[in-house]
Amino acid sequence: MKKCVVLSGAGISADSGLKTFRDAGGLWEGYKVTDVCTPEAFARNPDLVLDFYNMRRQQANQAMPNAAHEALVRLESYYHVQIITQNVDDLHERAGSSHVLHLHGELNKVRSCVDENEILVWTGDLKRSDTDGKGHPLRPHIVWFGEEVPAFPHAVEQVRDADVVMVVGTSLQVYPAASLLEFAPPQAECYLVDPNPRQAGRMVEVVPKKAKDGVPTLVEELIRRA
Repeated sequence: MKKCVVLSGAGISADSGLKTFRDAGGLWEGYKVTDVCTPEAFARNPDLVLDFYNMRRQQANQAMPNAAHEALVRLESYYHVQIITQNVDDLHERAGSSHVLHLHGELNKVRSCVDENEILVWTGDLKRSDTDGKGHPLRPHIVWFGEEVPAFPHAVEQVRDADVVMVVGTSLQVYPAASLLEFAPPQAECYLVDPNPRQAGRMVEVVPKKAKDGVPTLVEELIRRA
């Protein structure tokens, strides 16, 4: 069975109604990224950051997977599908995808501010009074700007033996995720599903459609050729 690696970004979640800050000139529903998405912001104003992620969590949990998420689940019957997502929602999992690697963390998890390996499932609001098992404060399990991306080396290994790479809903402008396509084998088939494609850094076949329209079409073609 061939391996298909899917690099997904905000565009696939946008088709489920979730907004992204990059659609609004660096603002995310009125918030400056520097005020809510950095370690410095959390140290300066933890209540603001927690409120911001509580709202994001509520919105993400109310959203539903769309046709793009569902098509990737169908593809698992014909390919080994590994999803590597920059998104922090769980729409891929709720659609039924079996192998999902989150590069930038997950909204429905929190972690200890002291022990980064203590990670808890968390679907409600997170408050400053919430603590880990040793009484230390908790923070969103999100990779903020300026922080390392612990899952990146694993993502590179997944891309290195791909037969097919599908880039969906991401401009590949945020590093280190933007460099992942460079690790695909020279012989790998590479596709970009994006209504406004930019230069991808290597030769790709462009599907100039939104994720919910382009992914099902591409999946059916891949299934036909499997």
